[in-house]
Amino acid sequence: MIERYTLPEMGNLWTDFYKLKTWLQVEIAVCEAQAELGYIPSAAVEEIKAKANFDPQRVLEIEAEVRHDVIAFLTNVNEYVGDAGRYIHLGLTSSDVLDTALALQLVASLDVLAQRLEDLIQVIRQKAREHRYTVMAGRSHGIHAEPITFGFKLAGWLAEVLRHQQRLTILRETIAVGKISGAVGTYANIEPRVEAIACQKLGLKPDTASTQVISRDIHADFVQQLALIAASIERFAVEIRNLQKTDVLEVEEFFSKGQKGSSAMPHKRNPIRSERLTGMARLVRSHAGAALEDVALWHERDISHSSVERVVLPDACILTHFMLIEITNLVENLLVYPENMTRNLNCYGGVVFSQKVLLALVDKGLSREEAYAIVQQNAHTAWNKPEGNFHDLIINDPRVTQHLSPVEIAVCFDPQQHLKHLDEVYHRLDI
Repeated sequence: MIERYTLPEMGNLWTDFYKLKTWLQVEIAVCEAQAELGYIPSAAVEEIKAKANFDPQRVLEIEAEVRHDVIAFLTNVNEYVGDAGRYIHLGLTSSDVLDTALALQLVASLDVLAQRLEDLIQVIRQKAREHRYTVMAGRSHGIHAEPITFGFKLAGWLAEVLRHQQRLTILRETIAVGKISGAVGTYANIEPRVEAIACQKLGLKPDTASTQVISRDIHADFVQQLALIAASIERFAVEIRNLQKTDVLEVEEFFSKGQKGSSAMPHKRNPIRSERLTGMARLVRSHAGAALEDVALWHERDISHSSVERVVLPDACILTHFMLIEITNLVENLLVYPENMTRNLNCYGGVVFSQKVLLALVDKGLSREEAYAIVQQNAHTAWNKPEGNFHDLIINDPRVTQHLSPVEIAVCFDPQQHLKHLDEVYHRLDI
């Protein structure tokens, strides 16, 4: 069992309370910056910090009347602060607060996702190490190709997840951007120095050139990166579903005591978690499309993006978080059946070794076309019969035996010949 670290659950980062908390953080950071530059009294800022508070339910009550969420929030905060509240929000526009606070939510969400991704990396790495030499049939087009190991398959998953880890590191820098630049981004009523100081206090960078909002290409990038993670999780889930088919059964989702697979068929053990992950990936991908639509706003700003983001940003974060937890648990507890892998590898008498026979014949001087025809004829003869045996056909074909000795043929059918460079991949991934 991997070690889990205590972090806020993703859902907590997208509550009304947490959102309003980040709004207040931004407002106070701006007040502190204004005081440092001598624009408002330091005593007033201390009073604001001591008294400022909010009640989410009261904010909703005020919003029902004024029809403006930020005004409702400021009205409620001033009910706590009193006269010093007149220094709050000086020179700001609503999006200064909304977009800067949203960056804080997105950064916090990425921190949670990064830890969950690290959990998945640990689990895949361990499982890949465990099954480094568990030989199975590689497949292309769903058809047997050549031998691989289950650990090698997992190594490919690990490489993919490590790329996501690198992307999240970059994304955290990209998304950690705030703006305190006024109604159209020109700093008409507030100094760029206030923005710089406030953003520094919040752990953000000032946007290079904002309008009334931070350009939504940044947010579209955020959702697309989550969609990529979801797509990878779906790839892993689809592979598990395929390998769990009754006539394959090389791996299987853990089936707990008392679990039931079907209301009608008592024998069923279905890959329900993998199927659930496949469906969730579709949702996250759809959010990426919506986020891309948000990039094209009118002039310096409209609010067509706002309603979209209220759904897609929390939803994408929460879905991706859940998917990472699910796939981590699924892989950690995955049932692996090496004996079934061996059985499937050797079906039809080991047709997966056809290329080794082909190359051995070519090495003896046959043309590729001639060698291919010999090997293909034997492979297809074995393939088309329930009792077909490619190995037996090869060792009894004089066109083969006049060139290859029994020992040389045996080498062609040795799966270890396919694994001699496996260590190179494992070394690259530090498994």
